[in-house]
Formats: sequence, C-alpha cells, structure tokens
Amino acid sequence: MDSSNAEQPPSLRKLFETANNQRHKLDSITDRSSSTYQQHLRAGIEAFQQCQQLTDRLAVFSPNETEDDIASQDLQYVHAINYYLGELLRQDSITNRKAVLQQAQTAYELYLKLLDAYDMLSKADSKLFQRYLSSSDDFSLLSTSDPTARRNTKIARYKQEQELKLKLRSLAQVPLALRNDDAASREIYLAEIQLCTHNTFHALDIISQELQIIALMPLTSPAAQSEERDTDCRQRDRTWNKDSYPDRLDPPISQLLNNGKAGPILSKDGKPLKPFTLLDSRQRRQNEVFRPDHALPTMTIDEYLEEEKRRGGIIAGGGQASGAAVSQEADEDDVQKADMETMKKREWDEYVEANPKGSGNTLNRG
Repeated sequence: MDSSNAEQPPSLRKLFETANNQRHKLDSITDRSSSTYQQHLRAGIEAFQQCQQLTDRLAVFSPNETEDDIASQDLQYVHAINYYLGELLRQDSITNRKAVLQQAQTAYELYLKLLDAYDMLSKADSKLFQRYLSSSDDFSLLSTSDPTARRNTKIARYKQEQELKLKLRSLAQVPLALRNDDAASREIYLAEIQLCTHNTFHALDIISQELQIIALMPLTSPAAQSEERDTDCRQRDRTWNKDSYPDRLDPPISQLLNNGKAGPILSKDGKPLKPFTLLDSRQRRQNEVFRPDHALPTMTIDEYLEEEKRRGGIIAGGGQASGAAVSQEADEDDVQKADMETMKKREWDEYVEANPKGSGNTLNRG
C-alpha cells in the first residue's frame, strides 16, 4: 500500500501547497545570503517549476476557454505558479544573474500571456503588455522623459497599488464561513490577480534596467580576473629569481617607461636599436646656461601701455573739464533740467542777498 502511494505522482494541489510552503518559509529568514535561505529558495523554485510542467501536461488552461469557464479552485493557479516563480527567481543572487533574470522575465511573460488569452487584463494593463511585447529589452513604465509626467505616473501607480492592497485586505477579513463560498473565494482570487499583474509590470521594468546594466559590464567575471592576476604573479615569480631582486622597492625608470621596453637607443657597435628623433634640446639647454633664475620681462613699459591702449584698457581725456563738457552737452539737450538749474541759481542769489556774509555772527562783534 505504501509502495503504491510512493510511486503515484503528487497531485497539482499537493505540489502547489509544497511550493507555497517553501515560499512562506523564506519570509522568516532575514539573511538572504545564508545557506538555509538559498536551500529553501532552490526548493521553492524547483517546486513551482514542477507545478508549471504539471499544468502544461494536464492542460488545466485552454485557449478556447474564457474566464467564466475556469473553476474557482483552479483560478489560483492562473497567477500563483508563473508569478511566484518569477518572484523567487529574482531573489536568486548566486547563480548566473543574467540567466536567472531572463528566466524570471519568461515566467512573468507567460503569466501575462495567460491572462491576455483569457481576456483578464484591463485596458491599461493590456496597453502596457502590448508595449512590453514590442520592446521587451528596453521596457519601462515611465516611457516619457518629461519629469512631471514621470512623477504623475509614479503617483498614479502607487495609489493604484494601495487601493488593490486595501481591497485584498478587506476581502481577507470576510468570515471563514463566507470565504468557503464559491463566489467569495473567486472574488479573492481575482483581486490577487489584479495585484500580481500590477507588480508584474513593475518587476519587468526592474529586470529590463538590470539587464541593461549587466550588458555594460565586462565579459570576464571577477573570479576570472582574480585568477588572471594570480597567473601573472606566478609567471613573474618564475622569471625573477632570488638574485635578480634589487634592494630598492620601486622598479627602475627604464622598467616603468613603456612597460619596461625603454632602454639604450644605440648598441655598443653604434647600431640603432629602436626608432628615435633628433631634437634641438642640446642647443636650447646651452642657451639657458647663463641666464637669471627669475622670469625676465618680455616688453617695456611703453610697449605695455601701447598694448593696453590698443585693447581699450586706457580711456583718453578725463578730469573736470571733460566731465563739465559732457554734462554741458547733456544739459543743453535737457530743457527741463536746464530750467531747474536756473531756478536753483536764482534761489541761491536771493538767499545771498537776504543773508549777507557775517550777518549771523552776533556774539563776537567788538
């Protein structure tokens, strides 16, 4: 009896419960780099992959059906298998990251294609899915470069996510007796599908950005670069024996220049060892032997003043005469200002006549 049960393959429901339990175990582990977390992660990925293969083999979903034709107990498999498989694959940071991201992208895409086949995508999500299919490599939720439009899109999607979570929480608070009802459970599954669809497009956006960053990274891995450095060190150790090490720690200049290729230009026989160019450095150094150690002037004062005058740095004229001439020419054009100056002079003349010089000094009059 036991041997027959052992040979019988697990049902889809049992396999899905196992995969879901492995997924929930990951929530209690905080250290994602630990071996326990990675072990449960690999087990969850393999369990969801088995669920995916089993649903394809049993033909649980058919393209000829509609949303109403799906049984309520099978409605949970619409989003739970491919969506959670993509979520777990995104958390795998040990395996080849590019390959893992591409597998997660494929799982999300299968999930959206299944919803699109059953016409379960909203108009906005359907447009996003068509945009993703047209350019999956550079897919982005924020398609415009306008900062205002990008900000409004982020706010709208955040509000939509909060509304979906609130709706799902309110449905989860339904009493257990009503939750067993077919219509109530169906409504809960449909709300979960809407939230998973919202998160799927966000995950595809992040995956697209990360794949673009990986494409810009060097082809060699850090382990290969470290191995290459170790190989170079071992080769250098073999070429240098104990007696060849100098007392100085820094290498000589001939080794630093041109990777150690710098050396004598001519051989002992006078033959050139490498191409070279004759310069006038010898004559220039000879002329600089007897010269002051400070910088000498390059022009006289008169030459400097001429240069400043040519550049407009010196203004000709100046003084009170030029200022009076300029003001006089300006006053002649301004009649109102000229009248004011005339009235001011008249008032001053009247004041001088009314107050002769010394009339105010009444204390020191002999």
